[in-house]
Amino acid sequence: MLDPQKTIIPRDKHPVSRRHINDNALKVINRLNSQGHEAYLVGGCIRDLYLDLHPKDFDVATSASPEEVRRLFRNSRLIGRRFKLVHVLFGREMIEVATFRANHEQHHGQEKSRHSESGRILRDNVYGTMEDDAMRRDFTVNALYYDGRDFSVVDFCNGVDDIRTGTLRLIGDPVTRYHEDPVRMLRAIRFAAKLNFSMAPETEQPIRELGHLLRDIPSARLFDEVLKLLQSGQGVRTFELLREYQLFGSLFPATEHCLKEQDKYACNVIIESLKSTDRRIRQNRPVTPAFLFAALLWAPMRRLARELMDQGMPPVPAFQQASMTVITNQCNHTAIPRRFSMMVRDIWDLQIRLERRQPKLIESLLEHPKFRAAYDFLVLREQSGENLSAAGQWWTEIQELDEHGRYAMIKSLSNHGGQKKQGHKRRRRRRKPRSDDTSSNNQSGES
Repeated sequence: MLDPQKTIIPRDKHPVSRRHINDNALKVINRLNSQGHEAYLVGGCIRDLYLDLHPKDFDVATSASPEEVRRLFRNSRLIGRRFKLVHVLFGREMIEVATFRANHEQHHGQEKSRHSESGRILRDNVYGTMEDDAMRRDFTVNALYYDGRDFSVVDFCNGVDDIRTGTLRLIGDPVTRYHEDPVRMLRAIRFAAKLNFSMAPETEQPIRELGHLLRDIPSARLFDEVLKLLQSGQGVRTFELLREYQLFGSLFPATEHCLKEQDKYACNVIIESLKSTDRRIRQNRPVTPAFLFAALLWAPMRRLARELMDQGMPPVPAFQQASMTVITNQCNHTAIPRRFSMMVRDIWDLQIRLERRQPKLIESLLEHPKFRAAYDFLVLREQSGENLSAAGQWWTEIQELDEHGRYAMIKSLSNHGGQKKQGHKRRRRRRKPRSDDTSSNNQSGES
């Protein structure tokens, strides 16, 4: 267990510059300081500035209570029950302000502190000093405080040393801290991948044994954590670490089953989708969770669809039934908001139509609002090794042509009978027999 040892690093000994700090975050700490409260920028923003990265968020820790912060800032709102916080709003931008927290060793009443039987923190509104707050943080590299009054950095847990050595170290006893909040295991994976840090031995050792604790976390919170994990710009590395530390199965059990069964394309589709996501994030292009979840759940959906088709169900209903079942089951582990789950189903439903390339449907498919996402997924499947008879290349080419070129490609499909598989030719309707030749037709029978 670390003992807090306060180290003040003066401005000329650290790389954190006000030029790289959000102006509104500085306004918040200056206002709190001017009213007699302690207030500091804290956590990931200071860590990232030390590493010459661009912080995504700027968080504030203060001695002021949430109610006092709320009164100081008219442009704020009080949120949370498990952790009571204040969001100070500047247009679309938000600065999160938290009161210094203390440990739970003493009984404070269930209004302030409450744990589950497994040790998970259900309520954490026990307030304390700056030193207490540092020891309540998760990793040493996140327990750094920036003082706007003298521009110094305050370090209680040797976080600066761990930044220099590239070490991710949990504060306190790892088993206890993981029981308090199992999501800390996912955060350890995320930071190790994002920062290219190595976990300290005592930090990584319990993770493989405690993955089951994630089952107690609300599925909505795990959805948010999955987005942070896999849409961080280091999705491929994060996925590899999740599997290495046996946490992926707690988030996507059906997909993990396919991976363990060495499904030929399951891993390839996920890796290719994460490569695409990482690339788009580096280019500051938008990404959608729907596309990522379509790839993550493709293997179990396809497996179930095949089982249904083996039982005699036609392909389209089999895909639809499998889609609904797999998404419903996944929502028990990571909630998927309806706006995303519907898009996942649209992407999957369009796969069969894009593969078949039926001439009469080409124009309507090109105009389908989800065509682009479905087309991208089709190409992704081909890149992953699936044999789709060059459907991805065909759809790529037709999008690049003018109206006359498209007509020629569609006509070519018609001349070749589309892309219908053998054994599914349309049967000619038999002429209804007249009463005087019934005997003759009964002898020939049905072929």
